[in-house]
Amino acid sequence: MDGFDAFVRQSISVSSEIVAHIETLISNGTLAPGTKLPPERELARVLKVSRASLREAMHELEAKRVVERRPGRGTIVLEAPAHVRVMYEEMSESERTLRDVAELRETIEPKFAQLAAERATRASLYALERVLETSARELSREQSLKADITFHMLLAQASQNPLMVALNSLSNRWTESVRAYSHGDAAARRSSHRGHRLILDAVRSGNGAAARDAMLAHLADVAVLTKSSLPSF
Repeated sequence: MDGFDAFVRQSISVSSEIVAHIETLISNGTLAPGTKLPPERELARVLKVSRASLREAMHELEAKRVVERRPGRGTIVLEAPAHVRVMYEEMSESERTLRDVAELRETIEPKFAQLAAERATRASLYALERVLETSARELSREQSLKADITFHMLLAQASQNPLMVALNSLSNRWTESVRAYSHGDAAARRSSHRGHRLILDAVRSGNGAAARDAMLAHLADVAVLTKSSLPSF
């Protein structure tokens, strides 16, 4: 039961904490698409929560299209829509140029930052804050990159648009090796954390335009950091 035993109670509602925890496990790859969650009784026991709180959390996750409860099969982490998976599988490496992917990020990520400001639940805000607490520490490049991808995935989840979540997941897979360059040293990692903080502050305030602009500024900073390490970018 990887990941579930790391659940720690905090100060918001129990159901929001559960949602934040499961969304984070999905966003950081601990729970892969298609994963079947443990039965309700077992999961409530592992998380040390009531079954009523767990049911409330599952209702929110299902409403967000993060999971699907299937009669006779249990609760399943939803996969990306089939047409998005096909697009990833059929597109060759040569077609997925770094510039193309950077332009994709600049197109979709400011929009889901804006939508997150308008739609984020308490659980989403809590999950994002927890990731920022992690990235504020002295992390290795690999740890910082994982926190970066988790933050952006949680932000996409907060937009409550499953197609944008799927596109962001593709973007993450295409850019992971290159994104590592923008986490190459401690100064770069601090810059990434500052950018994320400004985005979350705007999202928390409910200011969609400010969240969009903060994301654009963050992506511009990432491009500068990447170019300094990878001139061909």
